Amino acid sequence: MNIRVGILTAPHIRCEKHPKGVLLRDVRIGIGFHWDRTEDQLFEGTMEIRDNADGTQTAINTLDVEDYLTSVITSEMSATSSLELLKAHAVISRSWVLRPILGRQNVPATHGWSVTPNRRIVWYERDAHTGFDVCADDHCQRYEGITRRDANPEAAKRVREAVEATRGVVLVDPTAHNAICDTRFYKCCGGRTELFENAWAPHHYRYLESVECPYCKTKDVRVLSQVLNNYDFETQDFYRWTVRYTAAELSDIIRERSGIDFGQIQLLTPIKRGPSGRIYELEIVGAKHRMIIGKELEIRKWLSRTCLYSSAFEVEREGTNWVLMGKGWGHGVGLCQIGAAVMADKGYTYEQILAHYYPGAQLKQIIVSR
Repeated sequence: MNIRVGILTAPHIRCEKHPKGVLLRDVRIGIGFHWDRTEDQLFEGTMEIRDNADGTQTAINTLDVEDYLTSVITSEMSATSSLELLKAHAVISRSWVLRPILGRQNVPATHGWSVTPNRRIVWYERDAHTGFDVCADDHCQRYEGITRRDANPEAAKRVREAVEATRGVVLVDPTAHNAICDTRFYKCCGGRTELFENAWAPHHYRYLESVECPYCKTKDVRVLSQVLNNYDFETQDFYRWTVRYTAAELSDIIRERSGIDFGQIQLLTPIKRGPSGRIYELEIVGAKHRMIIGKELEIRKWLSRTCLYSSAFEVEREGTNWVLMGKGWGHGVGLCQIGAAVMADKGYTYEQILAHYYPGAQLKQIIVSR
């Protein structure tokens, strides 16, 4: 089964033939996040350069879904990860990408918004894409070609072993006619996972209940190196973190990121929090305007020139300065990658890891055809 991946859109795409496939120059990754940058990437499969009506071009890579997974799990993590962690990620990455393709009738409305002058509640989903199945960046799941995968031949062999050992295996929901699960994941929950409906559409999944995670509190470089690739390792304070702003800085950031002049910010008040502590409705009160915003990603975008690690933070004042005391890295729904790495290191199997983060879900091998 083939999948079509949108790699990048730009005024002009630079690509070259390569003995192993196609080399794309200046591919932007981590768009809008604190690791935002460009890099050259090498791809297998076929590459289409599409001319768009607005004068830009889009690169679309078509390849077998199982080959796609070998690149996804080594883009999301390190190719040197433990075998059980790689197997677990192969299953959830396969489930996530196949769910809307093989089970469209079981997928509820996804991206959405509720916007009034004093209220903005929005969430973002992959159904915003047209012309391809998924994008290659963190908006969907990371897919950065084969350069990292093939940098270490022994590690690449283990990645292929993990994908082959779980070939065609997905997580399904036995309470919903074995529909493929919506298997979300992220870097670090900070101690407890979050509910799906607090980050995206108002739909509750039984297999995405909030669970405690005693595993992701670690500074073990050996374990972290399994999850954090080269640029992710620049982020060291993911479990507990602090951001400080002067009054002028915070007002400027919110104005720049929202496009709204709130004036000097007077209050940041959490209105709704999930069980992980993540805020999914926040009231911003300024001298000129007040508004409730959400969900978690919108909050993270508005309160940073890049993006806050998470929306699980407490608000404090130090004189006229603002202090955000936070925990975790990412939306917190589903599998905690750092927690899963620690579980694998402690001897848990990939089945046990998945059972912890997706309680009640079941493994099922499906026929992957289109």
